[in-house]
Amino acid sequence: NILRYANNNKFNPRLIFSQIIAIQSIHYLILSMLFQLNSILYGSPVTIDRIFTAKHLNLWTSEGRLDAGTVVLSGVLGSVLLAIIVEKSKKCLDFAVTLFFLHFILCCLYGNLSGSGEASSVLASLDFWIVHVFGMIIMVLLGEYLCSRRELMDIPLL
Repeated sequence: NILRYANNNKFNPRLIFSQIIAIQSIHYLILSMLFQLNSILYGSPVTIDRIFTAKHLNLWTSEGRLDAGTVVLSGVLGSVLLAIIVEKSKKCLDFAVTLFFLHFILCCLYGNLSGSGEASSVLASLDFWIVHVFGMIIMVLLGEYLCSRRELMDIPLL
């Protein structure tokens, strides 16, 4: 029994990499669906810029607050992803920070590749940082809570 437990906790880079890819992919799927829902409900145009630039994240406009709420809501739903995919509360911080760090890198790359100079606006946008750090904090705290609840569930005895 002890050996089986020790084998489950071994360092497995393939598992970690596949969990990161799964969380990142599903996060963008959720974010895209939420922006599509915003388009249906509020008539805001759906563009990839809403995900990868700071152009629409202006907390002083109603459209910007709507996009900020979408990013924060994706953090809440991301915490459920952490509970399902990662399953360990002590790993939630690592995976959430990795998710948002990779998102930041993709935002910078998208800004440079689109030729619009948006990479520098992501770096300079205080609203972008406030919204994404707040979303990450919510994802970490709620993810750790959900994972710890799942870890503390009783193990069924046949």
